[in-house]
Amino acid sequence: MARVYNFSAGPAVLPEEVLREAADEMLDYQGSGQSVMEMSHRSKVYDKIIKEAEADLRELMNIPDNYKVLFLQGGASQFFAEVPMNLMKNKKAGYIITGQWAKKAYQEGKIYGEAVELASSADKTFSYIPDCSDLPITDDMDYVYICENNTIYGTEYKELPNTKGKILVSDISSNFLSKPVDVTKYGVVYGGVQKNVGPAGCVIAIIREDLITDDVLPGTPTMLKWKTQADADSLYNTPPCYTIYICGKVFKWLKKNGGLKAMQERNIEKAKVLYDFLDESKLFKGTVVKECRSLMNVPFVTGNEELDAKFIKEATEAGFVNLKGHRTVGGMRASIYNAMPKEGVEKLVAFMKEFEAKNA
Repeated sequence: MARVYNFSAGPAVLPEEVLREAADEMLDYQGSGQSVMEMSHRSKVYDKIIKEAEADLRELMNIPDNYKVLFLQGGASQFFAEVPMNLMKNKKAGYIITGQWAKKAYQEGKIYGEAVELASSADKTFSYIPDCSDLPITDDMDYVYICENNTIYGTEYKELPNTKGKILVSDISSNFLSKPVDVTKYGVVYGGVQKNVGPAGCVIAIIREDLITDDVLPGTPTMLKWKTQADADSLYNTPPCYTIYICGKVFKWLKKNGGLKAMQERNIEKAKVLYDFLDESKLFKGTVVKECRSLMNVPFVTGNEELDAKFIKEATEAGFVNLKGHRTVGGMRASIYNAMPKEGVEKLVAFMKEFEAKNA
């Protein structure tokens, strides 16, 4: 069977070249006589894999030396708790609520201290990013937290909030490596890799070294202390070895394809194809305020649930899979991550035009 165009929000499409390479090495990784899946994480062979992955990521993101890169388990959802555990010294932090994941992080923050809602776009179903130029940040706040790209609602920050000198913590799960970023603007920037970087099972956290200390909230599990992980170079216990190996291959693929600047240009071009069609379509409508549109996740609707369901069914039969919107919002969503070729978006738009002609 031919490969489909996979518009899933995560786990998501990976570069075909990376999958073929991994397939070739499945039984024998570079003459070691074993698969990476069955290799000791303490072996010299694996040590080279994880170190090279980190070096390539540092190069891609231009990560300064005073930031640690950690490969962790538990997903972004576990990290929601790790942030307050490791950073909430004054037991107070500010959260900007722009969607379900920011909201979940905020609720998790409330378990450990006073989580303050600084701004929210809930009033319009998270269809925009609120103005973050003058937030009610107080001196006793330990950090300001954002989710930079909202997978479910299809919004993305175009500029970072003014944190008034407070540490910025950002969840970049779904726009990870989609564009160049200035790491120095963050105290902590992290993401689950299963959307735009690799297979599920790993979170990559980039943390400024001065924020990694023994001074954590009482009761913080050893495994969830950033210092435990940083001191052991992400090898305190068995890490998600195979996921890290695939991420490493994706980093090499990104470097080979021009790095993050080239990726950003490709992503802008790709998203334009879909957004331009949605703006002129009589049947399909985008759900996000234009200035806040994500380059990675594009939600849209027909305004008729039966027609939405018909579209999803016919699109799936035509080889455009995982277009169903998140269960909390319905409609459709096309996730067009780095590994989705422009051709996939163009063919989807051609299919949507055909569908519109038949169903208008």
